[in-house]
Amino acid sequence: MATLNITYNGLSSDLPLELDGHVSDVDVRRIALEVVRSGGAPGLHIANLREDAFVHYVVDRFRGPRGEDRIYLRPKVPFGA
Repeated sequence: MATLNITYNGLSSDLPLELDGHVSDVDVRRIALEVVRSGGAPGLHIANLREDAFVHYVVDRFRGPRGEDRIYLRPKVPFGA
């Protein structure tokens, strides 16, 4: 089990995902697009979300304190390294 956190337009949503192994960044963006369009992301439903909405977003991957996978899809920021 993994959690996908999607941040878009100042809103954020956590979505539990059943994943069979590693998912590419391209697939994470595609999954997020479909989920947001369909209303499957709690508090983040945009039916007419553009196809390229997440193209320039960053995909970060972390392990939670209990070993669970956390995937963050977020906009690029102008600071940091």
